[in-house]
Amino acid sequence: MISIYKKPLLLAAVSTFLFLNVFLTACGVYSFTGASIPPEAKTISIQQFPNNAPLVQPMLSQLFTDALRDKFSSQTSLTQVAANGDLSFEGAITDYRTQPVAITGDQTAALNRLTITIRVVFRNRFDEKQNFESTFTRFDDYDSSRALAEVEEQLMADIIEALVQDVFNRSVVNW
Repeated sequence: MISIYKKPLLLAAVSTFLFLNVFLTACGVYSFTGASIPPEAKTISIQQFPNNAPLVQPMLSQLFTDALRDKFSSQTSLTQVAANGDLSFEGAITDYRTQPVAITGDQTAALNRLTITIRVVFRNRFDEKQNFESTFTRFDDYDSSRALAEVEEQLMADIIEALVQDVFNRSVVNW
């Protein structure tokens, strides 16, 4: 049971939380996911990211594009449209490679690294200062005793998740 002296403090805290919640989300400028989207923005278009890397992984284009679309569906209230969204993304996968990174004393690789690079063009119809063209690179290491085919699916999932978060943060969280 809450003492009579703590009730006003609890009431003030709850009232403040409710006020801030209604005020900040009603303005459409802030969401509790950290996204800062202009209130007049209602739509988003995310074009397919073609795989233009010298080494092509056949599923990468679809996996990355779907993950980026899913992120915006789950973290914002924007409606996805095929083209000309208030916010829009296009770009390409520009690099997909694996290489040794940790060489042992007998000149063999102890670790290999899978690296994925994407180029992103972001346009914000309502705030052109937010527009950017940028390259994002992420990698993950794996034990060289394992073949890439054994670990590729999980490595790609981890790298794609990190890339999507980077793109999301740069475009609407402004980190």
